[in-house]
Formats: sequence, structure tokens, C-alpha cells
Amino acid sequence: MTAITKIQGLATAAGFALALAVGGANSASAEDVVLHMAVPDWPPTRIMKDMFDKEYKPTSGNKVTLDVDFIPWPDFYTRVNASLTSGEKKYNMAVSDSQWLGAFIEGGYFRKINDLIDADKELKKAMDGMHPIVLNAYSTYPNSTPNYYGFPQFPDLLVSYARKDIFCNDDEQKNFKAKYNKKLPCTGEEFDNVDWDLFGNIGEFFMRKKGEMLAGKPADDDFYGVAFQVGKGYDFSTTSVHTFVWQAGGDIWDETKAPNGHAMGQVNSDVAVKALNHMLSFIKYMPPVAKTGTMDIFKSDELFRAGKVALNVDWIGLGEASLDPKSSKVADKLVFGMGPGTKGADGKINHTSQIGGQPFVLTTWNTDVINKEAVGFVKWWLSKDVQMEYASKGGQSAIKEVYTDPKYNTFRPWNRAWASQLDWQKDMWHIPQFFEILTQQQDQYDLAITGKQDAKATLDNVAKFQEDLLKNAGLIK
Repeated sequence: MTAITKIQGLATAAGFALALAVGGANSASAEDVVLHMAVPDWPPTRIMKDMFDKEYKPTSGNKVTLDVDFIPWPDFYTRVNASLTSGEKKYNMAVSDSQWLGAFIEGGYFRKINDLIDADKELKKAMDGMHPIVLNAYSTYPNSTPNYYGFPQFPDLLVSYARKDIFCNDDEQKNFKAKYNKKLPCTGEEFDNVDWDLFGNIGEFFMRKKGEMLAGKPADDDFYGVAFQVGKGYDFSTTSVHTFVWQAGGDIWDETKAPNGHAMGQVNSDVAVKALNHMLSFIKYMPPVAKTGTMDIFKSDELFRAGKVALNVDWIGLGEASLDPKSSKVADKLVFGMGPGTKGADGKINHTSQIGGQPFVLTTWNTDVINKEAVGFVKWWLSKDVQMEYASKGGQSAIKEVYTDPKYNTFRPWNRAWASQLDWQKDMWHIPQFFEILTQQQDQYDLAITGKQDAKATLDNVAKFQEDLLKNAGLIK
């Protein structure tokens, strides 16, 4: 071996050793990072966790694990609230309902994320590409200001679930036309145009006793026309009341008008009272459980999947179970449309409704490493390819380039109706006092739903409570 060859060999060996050393140093510096997250237990979060476990590869070189605490919806707020306020600092992230933002931001638990968005071009692009109503509802506090605290995780809306085997039946079509002189809807586009008058006709028409004819066969059990949420738990009846009030031209207390906007005269306006009475008028066409105040989103979904209801208005987040023959007797008999609306003098239908869905939030005690990995995960989650895959598995995306992609409507039968409703969504309050307002309101609505109190007394009580509470909090003059 020549001297030059020896020198080259030494150089190569030294380079190899250096490479090993550098590689070893990188491996040694890699960290095991666990993101502890609280989420509601339902398909949108189960799909998310499954996608993370199978597909997520952090660009940092760290090993990142997503440790998810799945919590049943009825207990979700109380469990997360107990954890945050106890000081245990268990969670780095949570899937938060939008109305929690004010309480948990003012409490010092949710981190402002403007700096994280501004520092990352890809993340900023994803946030800028969100539908503005979704971004305001899920991310901002105070509401509709450029102060961001949430990354939209799952945008949820109310849609109509219907039995096409019943609605499209020739006999039912003929009999409905004869009775109401109206076309019984059959296609998704026809359900898009269902107003509350037609909804009431449908409710009345499809009330059948066991053994009565239904779509050419004797009904094997009592059958009911319609269903929507009117439950005392969490925000279930509030969601329905808000929808009726907004569509009628009324309003809830509007935090964006503080300190001059008042609850008295607004929450209990004549328009609002009429709207609540309108909502209550449909309960007689629902399964009897509705009259007990326990018709929450899960019960109406369960009864529809059991084949006991013709038309159900419910969240898309529950839709996957309706398509699964293992959990749905009507899996192959479904058609979906926009939620019912109020027809105006111009003949156009107002579909305004209470938005559902949730954002990701970061907690304030996270380390820089945790925040970096959390942002890495969120950025991956909000990328177009991942959002498209999520939609293909039954999720939803509020990113415009995703929901306007022609492939999007092919993923699930409700996607066409979902995208059409985005512009119609409104949200409830983001203020710290939301839970006090919500709890009292739910109690009062339950009295009306169960027939113990009339609509005017109900809304008078709600308005007075909110007026006093908001004045004491300094939110209105």
C-alpha cells in the first residue's frame, strides 16, 4: 500500500468514524415525547387516533406517542374541567368545545397560539385556508377577534338523515301528495329544501302504530315521523332552540355587542318565544322519550338506526354508525340532506343552525419540546393529503381546498349536504360564564320540553338570569 493510499484509507476511516459519532449523537439526542390529549369518545376522534398510530412520522426525529383519554360526551366537560382546575397538569392538548374557550383561557389553562401560527408558513396557510365561520367559532377569543387559541380538529354540522326506502316508496309518495298536496322528498336535493312546515307534515304523516302499513309492509313496531335533540344533558336542547330562534330572526345574547347588548328583551323577545313554541310543536311526532327531556344526540341516533324514525336531524359526527350494518338496521336505506330551514317571503330557505365540532387546544404548562411536537402533529393533521384521507374515512375538513375538491363529495353520502351548510353556521358564547348560562338554560328548556312550563315563562326566566349574571360579571352595562 502506498503512502497516499494509506492516507486516503485513514481519511475514509476517520470520516466513517465521524459519521458514526454524528449518527450516534443524533440518536442519543432524540427524545421520547408523549402528547397527552383529552378527547370526546366518538368516531371523529377514534379515526384521528387510528390515523396517527398508523401513519404519523414526526420530522423532528423524536419518537412521538399520542396518549388519548377518550371521555364519553355527557361527562366530557366535567372531566376536563376537573382535571384543568385541579392543578394536576395531566393534559398537553385537548379537543375542546368552542364554548369552553373563554372559561379556560381566562383560567390560565389554554395557550394563545398566534406566535406558533406566525412562525410556521405551512401552519399559517392551513389556518388561513379555513372557512372563516369555523375559524371564528373554534379558534378565537374574544369571539371573532384575531386572537387564536384553537386549531380546528373536527367541524361538525347538523344534517337530515332519512329513510329513502320509506320516503321514495310509491304508495307513501301518492298518499302524502293526496293529504298535503306536496311532494314527499326522496332525493338529497329534495331534503335540502325541506322547511319546518314540510317537516311537520312528514312528522305527522309517518306516525304509525305497530301493524299499520308502512312502505307496503305492516310496521313491526310503533314508528315515528321525526326526531331531533331535545335533551337536558350538556347542550342538547340549547342547540335546537338556538337554531329555531336564529332562523326566525331572533337572537341569543350576542357577546360581540357587549357591553351594550342585553339579554332582557333579546333572549325573551316575542320572536324567540314564537320560535321556542314552534320547536315544541314537533315533539308530538317524536318517540315518547322526547317528552321526558332525554332525547339527546345519541338517543335520536340510536332510535333512527334501530329503524324506528323516518327522519332524524343530527350531527354528522355520528354518521359512521348509521352506515355500518353491524350497528344500523337501515344502513342500506339512507339518504342525507341539509338540515330543515325556515322559508322566507322570497321563497328561499334559511338554514342557519348551531355549529358543532371542536378545535385542538394546547395547555399553558407545556415545555417547548411538547409544543413543538404538538404543532408538528397539528400541521400534519391539517395538511391537505391527511385531511382528504380523514374525510375518506368519515371525518370532515373545514379547509376550503379539501371540501371543494370534487373527490370530497364521493367519500360519504352526507358530504354534499355538509359543505352546503357551512355558510349558515353560528356559534353560542365563548365567555367564561358560558357553563352557568348553559346549565340554567338547559334546566329551563327541560321544563318546557316536558310540559311543566310554557315557552314565555321559560325564556323570561332565561333572559333574567343571563341579564343579572352578565351585569354582575361586568359584561353588560
